[in-house]
Amino acid sequence: MARLSAAEAVFNAIRTDIESGTVAVGGKLSSEAMLSQQYGVSRSVIREALRSCTALGLTVTKTGKGTFVVANKVASDLTLGHYSARDLTEARPHIEVPAAGLAAQRRTDQELETLRHIVAAMTTETDPESWVALDSSFHAAIARASGNKVFASVVADIRGALAFQSETLNMVADRQNASDTEHQQILAAIEAGSAEAASLAMAEHLRAVGVALDSILNK
Repeated sequence: MARLSAAEAVFNAIRTDIESGTVAVGGKLSSEAMLSQQYGVSRSVIREALRSCTALGLTVTKTGKGTFVVANKVASDLTLGHYSARDLTEARPHIEVPAAGLAAQRRTDQELETLRHIVAAMTTETDPESWVALDSSFHAAIARASGNKVFASVVADIRGALAFQSETLNMVADRQNASDTEHQQILAAIEAGSAEAASLAMAEHLRAVGVALDSILNK
């Protein structure tokens, strides 16, 4: 988890500079190359940290111009690509909870094997970006296994926003290990063919995500 710790350290340092006024609102952060040299980490680690600053509403990155500070405190909602954290929190229980229940009843052997493979990979994955990609794949695979094309299409559409949210929660609220456990519980229920248990496990996972989001936004 060394890379995640490095990204967390950089993120926390930049966030502290912004919230303390060391870098004023309207000011420009150093370039990725300079920050990479300053903190002794790769540019990909810097980009992870900057994405979380942007998701929290602290900065805006303008292509070809750099990253600028737009606020010195966390926004009332997270910006996650085309959607907000509030959008996702309100919508996901109505989509993913019934999808998980249907997946328990309808999943094929191949779909179950895919879910097993994803969960196994997540528990041993140490690269944050790769873990986030697996996370969104897990949720998309459940929606497909539901056999409902509407659920599958909606989750596919929000996949990018889910990845943004997951990355930010891992960095700011240390959610990765808890998510691994929750995903294992969802998988176990789908394996057992229990629609009720799968729905409850997904509902609990989404509740925990919501609590983590609240902890960030209400600091």
